[in-house]
Amino acid sequence: MSDLRAKRERLLAILGDLPGVAVAFSGGIDSTVVAKAAALALGPRAVAVTADSPSVARRELDDARRLAALIGIRHVVVPTSEFDNPAYLKNDGARCYHCKTELYTTVERLLPELGVPVMASGANLDDMGDYRPGLIAAAEHAVRHPLQEAGFTKADVRALARDWNLPTWDKPAAPCLSSRMAPGVPVTPERTKRVEDAEAVLRELGLRECRVRYHEGDLARVEVPAGDIARLAAEPVRTDLARALRALGFKFVTLDLDGFRSGSLNDLVPLELKAKFAPKG
Repeated sequence: MSDLRAKRERLLAILGDLPGVAVAFSGGIDSTVVAKAAALALGPRAVAVTADSPSVARRELDDARRLAALIGIRHVVVPTSEFDNPAYLKNDGARCYHCKTELYTTVERLLPELGVPVMASGANLDDMGDYRPGLIAAAEHAVRHPLQEAGFTKADVRALARDWNLPTWDKPAAPCLSSRMAPGVPVTPERTKRVEDAEAVLRELGLRECRVRYHEGDLARVEVPAGDIARLAAEPVRTDLARALRALGFKFVTLDLDGFRSGSLNDLVPLELKAKFAPKG
């Protein structure tokens, strides 16, 4: 606990030294902790900015609004236009770079209106060892990463969120809907909506952590924790689930026997792109 307390104080000090900050706020656990810390350290000089586009699930946008109100931070929802970018729609493995570029460019333009000069993200130390093209976009826009600067791992973030009684301290990761598209499958609003509705079907079955990966040929690859695979494969759940997803427009429905794996589609990203967007340092 003393180590966590020290990191918390570093986080508050880092943010408190800023003249003002706009936190890229998705409502996920990382950006929620940064937003809470910013509100504590900076008060009215902190603002949470949430992007709104077809890649954002409606329930996540609603959660972000509720969390911002709970934290007590000024909150702005801004429309972003990544779906107007052919490079984003192409989805060749660099989609996240183009998405974050659009987000940070949009927020950058808003900074004078918001009255703050600095942007911050919720990236933590664990993100540095993963395939994260968005971190390259962040570097290009001088985005600060207070959690990294204060030495926070993902486990530290969850521990501090719990210490602060944030209701999302154990919330599963909820990446954008476009992240469900396998590299090479073009991103469209129709496909992101299909994934959103398909994952809602899984949540109605009581699953907190699940993914519907969208592969070529309108194939849905369902990932759930290994302990839930047998339940989904048993009748009548199997038949009902397949019928429900086909009704949404999927032509094939598969259940991944390896179970849920965060970022599993990164295995399909071409090696040259992984090298281009590899974490530096």
